[in-house]
Amino acid sequence: MHFKNLVIAIKERREMLQVTQEALSELSGVGLRTLKQFESGKGNPTLKTLEKLADALGLELTLKVKSIDTKS
Repeated sequence: MHFKNLVIAIKERREMLQVTQEALSELSGVGLRTLKQFESGKGNPTLKTLEKLADALGLELTLKVKSIDTKS
């Protein structure tokens, strides 16, 4: 999933659950400013921040590691 899609998914989930940014900030322990920057696509959150947001919204983050072709 590309970063833009991740932003959209988290924002849509928050809105679907009718959770305000302020409430999600409190529930997740992520600063309100950080959350607002993330949802506007301007932030660069850490993996830990994304985990906190996903957990508070009942979502699961998974990482997919691509294999690297070392034969070049």
